[in-house]
Parts: sequence; C-alpha cells; structure tokens
Amino acid sequence: MSHDAEPRRILIVSHTHRDEAVAATVEAVTTLLDADVVPVLDEQDREAFSPHIQVERIATLGVDVEAGQLEAAIVLGGDGTILRAAELLRGTKCPIVGVNLGHVGFLAEMESFDLTTTIDRVLKRDYTVEERLTVDVRATCSGEVIAETWALNEASVEKQRRMLEVEIGVDGKPISTFACDGVVLATPTGSTAYAFSAGGPIVWPGVQAMLLVPIAAHALFDRPLVTGTDSELRVRILPENIGPGVLWCDGRRRTELPAGSIVTARRSGEPVRLARLNAGVFSDRLVRKFHLPTSGWRGKRRGGEVA
Repeated sequence: MSHDAEPRRILIVSHTHRDEAVAATVEAVTTLLDADVVPVLDEQDREAFSPHIQVERIATLGVDVEAGQLEAAIVLGGDGTILRAAELLRGTKCPIVGVNLGHVGFLAEMESFDLTTTIDRVLKRDYTVEERLTVDVRATCSGEVIAETWALNEASVEKQRRMLEVEIGVDGKPISTFACDGVVLATPTGSTAYAFSAGGPIVWPGVQAMLLVPIAAHALFDRPLVTGTDSELRVRILPENIGPGVLWCDGRRRTELPAGSIVTARRSGEPVRLARLNAGVFSDRLVRKFHLPTSGWRGKRRGGEVA
C-alpha cells in the first residue's frame, strides 16, 4: 500500500455473549491487521472486547472512522447482530457480510463458509451485493410527530395490556376496523420473521412489496394485505381505545403510542446492502430454516416419483 493511499477500513460487529463470537472476533481482528486493513469497532463493542483484544490497535466508529469511510462490515452472529449493524450503517453504502454463528438465519449468509474463507473473500472484494428494501416509519398523535424511524424487517403496533381497537388503511383510505393484539407492517425481508408468526405470507426478498398482517384480529376480515412499494400502510389506534399501544421497529426501537396515534410505513430511499459470497437460493434458506420436508408425506410412488 502506498503511503498516500487511503487505508482500507472494515467494521466488525459482534458480541461477547458467546465464546465462539469472542474467538471469531479475535481471529477477524488479527487477520485484518495482518492484511494492513484497519479493523473498526463501535464504542459498545470496543469496550466489551477490551479484555480480549488489544483495542488500541482498533479504530472506533464515530470517533476515528465515520461510517461512510467503511469498505465493508463483517457481522459475527445471527440476524439480531445484523439488525444492529444495519442500525450503525444506516445512510451509508457499506455492505454487510453476515457470518452466522447461531442457528440458520435469513440475513446471516455464511452457513457453509468458515471465517477464514469469508474474510479472505472480503479482502479480495469477492462478493456480490443485494439491496434489501427498508421502510420509513412515522408515528403521530394529535398531529404531532412522536417517532420518525425505520425498519428492515418490520414495524409492529402492539397492545400493552388490553386488546387494541385499530383502523387499518392503505394510501390514506381506511380498509377495516377491528380489535386485535396488534398489526405488523413488514418488508419482504421481514416476511419470514414476525409477519410469518402472525400468519402472513412468505415473500421472496426480490419482490418489491410491503405487507400488513393483523395479529389475532377479532374480525371476519383479518387477512394479510400485500401492496406495491408505492403505497403507504397505515394503522390508527382508535381514540376510544383503553390504554396505550407500543410501536416496535425490528424489535429494537420502541415508542409508546397513546390512543389516537397513527403509524405509517412507506418505502425508504435507504436500502440495506447485504453482501453474498455465493448466489444462495432463497428457497434453500427457507427449507433449512423451517426444516421443510422436501419429499412427500405419502412416500415414494411407483416409478420412484416422490409424492
């Protein structure tokens, strides 16, 4: 590397909750340093890893290095760690490389690659980047904005104690009113998470769509809705509701919603960029994640066909 060349900076997002994550982080930092690449940690991780790594050789995100200067982010953990990385990198073009240390994730990619191979490929810039749609989420009450946030998976409006009375709408038009435990406003990426648990459809990540999925609705019309990405999804907690609701974005960012609050979700101009080492097929991830039987329950038919 010439003296005037800009140093390469790669963010590592991890946690100290599990021994394998600590070991992987130490290995990743060492490998980057050996390759003359600057390892970067956010302040929270830097403090957590100080007993395990010589942190003086590591740059701190937001202090020594801005998020926009990062070449890539290596995330050691499961989908929750990737959601944290997406938070740290919001508004940048930095791709996220997920190294799955937990169970099979939908976001964490590298089920079949070891850490050494992954870092080697990242250093060679040998990966493709896919953009995942995110939603801008706004909550208002009595005309006042009480939350301006975003989600990669979903925004959920949930009851706190008693059921919520809500009105759901699309593009400013009311569609239905009912009592429920909540409503999930999801992206295709989030269709396999909370929205799936609530009975929503699985939407392939490349589909340009948004989902509105009622949770345990007391209504004849309680079907999930799937709209295009030019639409705006809306949930209004009716003014006569007893007690507040709560808004969660990706299960990480929380806002209390008084009765009368309105939550809207629309396509964001800021996608999350996921780096892929292989052209992994979503169908394969789906089968692995949910242990789906790919042979029929009636066994083999004549001629060797699977039912």
